[in-house]
Order: sequence, then structure tokens, then C-alpha cells
Amino acid sequence: MSTDFESLRSFAVVAELGSFHDAAQTLNISAPALTRRIQNLEKSLGIELLERTTRNVQVTIPGREFLPKVHRLLDDFDASLASIKNLSAQRTGRLVIACIPTVAHYFLPRVIAQFNAHFHQVRIRIVDENANAVIHRVKRQNADLGITFLGGRDSDLEYINLIEDPYVLACRHDHPLASSKRIAWRDLAPYRFVTANRLSGNRLVIDRALQNAGWHPNWFYEVQHLPTSLGLVEAGLAVAALPRLAFPTEPPPTLTSRPLIKPQVHRTISVIRHRGASLSRVAEAFLDILRETVKQKDFVG
Repeated sequence: MSTDFESLRSFAVVAELGSFHDAAQTLNISAPALTRRIQNLEKSLGIELLERTTRNVQVTIPGREFLPKVHRLLDDFDASLASIKNLSAQRTGRLVIACIPTVAHYFLPRVIAQFNAHFHQVRIRIVDENANAVIHRVKRQNADLGITFLGGRDSDLEYINLIEDPYVLACRHDHPLASSKRIAWRDLAPYRFVTANRLSGNRLVIDRALQNAGWHPNWFYEVQHLPTSLGLVEAGLAVAALPRLAFPTEPPPTLTSRPLIKPQVHRTISVIRHRGASLSRVAEAFLDILRETVKQKDFVG
């Protein structure tokens, strides 16, 4: 048996209106086309659904038994169409992500690539700012989500911890420190060191950790954002300590990284959202993909 929803809908409309003429106008088709639909449906089912008279149309007994099933089929079909159209509409739109630069440079694009595979029509605006600026932007509801670290636990925001991100040494592959598997912070003393400025959250994390260890690296260069330090490192001007997420997933052959120990320093990366604002479907999807990405063993490169 082969039927189609247009024929089923035509039968339901004729049965409701009791007239081929009125049903044809309602369906916006010609009366002969409507007649052919009903005839094909009856032929497919092997039963007569309608009795035609000169004045009106009557539903046969088999037709009356079949009609409720037709209504259920059409209701389910229409609901499915509405759901698909709604899903399609929600796969478009705009997403604003506030993110610290050390995550925005290398890690965030990997998340966006996976997100785009499912939501390729969603436009994404990335606002790369320092940690506190990210927090303030989400609090003012100028961003759907924020990716940051540090900051007080603001009651207006929900903090979802993603991962502990350790600091590593970045140096040239031919640097004397590159021959060691692990580097103690004090081993940096003979070399020029590049650091972030004093307003940087990364500078604060490192200063606090090394203050407890009773030692500080003697910085020679200072940059606004830590990813900028990689240019100085690659030129052979300095070494740098930066979060592993800020190191390229596929670094150039001139660069390498080594774990920093004594002490081990790390930061907690969190995604934040405003408690008073409901997330859109695309924002929820982005958050889910972000969580799944950090579970991957090789996501830090």
C-alpha cells in the first residue's frame, strides 16, 4: 500500500466540509485534482471512503472508522514539521562569548569548530578581554557565556569549573633549558624572562604562588597579553611561563614547552553564566560542547 499525506489531508478536509467544491477551495487545488487524490487513496486502501451524491458527500462506514486514524497521523506529521522548523530556526542566530586571551587563541577555536559542525549558521562574536573584564561583561549580560579564571564568586553568576590549567615554560627548541624534561622555577634565574603586566590575572597567579616559594623570576620584558610573549620567545629574546592552554596545539618547530615545578602553578578555568538569564538553545549547546571538549585527553595539545 502506498499513500501520501496530501491524499490523507484531502480526505479529512472533504469529510469535514462535506463538499468537494469547498474542500478544493480550502486546499487551493482544482476539483479534478482533488477527485484524483481521493480516488488514488481509495484504490490504495481497497475501500470506498466517500459516497458522492448530487448535493453532498457522505463518509462511508469504513471511512468513519478510518478518519480518526487519519487525524492522528496528520496531527503527528504537523507536529513533527513544526518541531523541525523550530529546530532549524534555533540553529541560527548569534552567540557572544567573552573569553580570556590565553584561552581564546588556541583552545577556543577547537571548541568552535565542533560547535559549527552542528550549528553552522550561528554567528559567533568573541570578545577577548582580561579575566575581570570577562566577569563584568557576563554580569552586565553583554555576553551569553564567559570563559575566565580568578574573580570572586559573584552571587549573580554561576561558575562551572572546567579544568586545572598548569603553567609551563615556553622556550626555543635550541635553548639550554629545552634539554631538561622538567624545569624548576629557580632554573630561570640566568635567563631573560617575559611576563604579563601587573594588571594581568596570570601575573597575579604566578606572583602569589612564587611569593610562597620565596622567589620571583627577574622579568626583562613585559607584555599586555601572554600569547604575545611567544613572539619574543621564538626570536630567542627570552623564555616565558604561560598556561598550557596558551601554548599552540601545533607549535612551530622552533618552539617547545616544558613542565614547571617547585612549585607547580596552575589556574582553574571556569565558564560563567548569569543566574538571572536563561540561555538560548545555541548557548546551551555551546556549553555542552565546551564541557565535552575538556574531557578529551589530548585537548591541550
